[in-house]
Amino acid sequence: MQPLSAPQEIPSASAGRRSVSAPALAAGLAAVALVAGAVTLWAQYGTAVFFETIAAGLRSCF
Repeated sequence: MQPLSAPQEIPSASAGRRSVSAPALAAGLAAVALVAGAVTLWAQYGTAVFFETIAAGLRSCF
């Protein structure tokens, strides 16, 4: 019997490496900064004050 298809080569890990674009990197860093700021506020003020601060900020924006 003959195989239905030829064996496929598995590409190496370095062949599929992609570089990250500058806007994607900037968006990722901004997201990390926002999460770090939120954690810092939560640690400093506690949960009740933290959620009240977030709610007040959202009310002022809208």
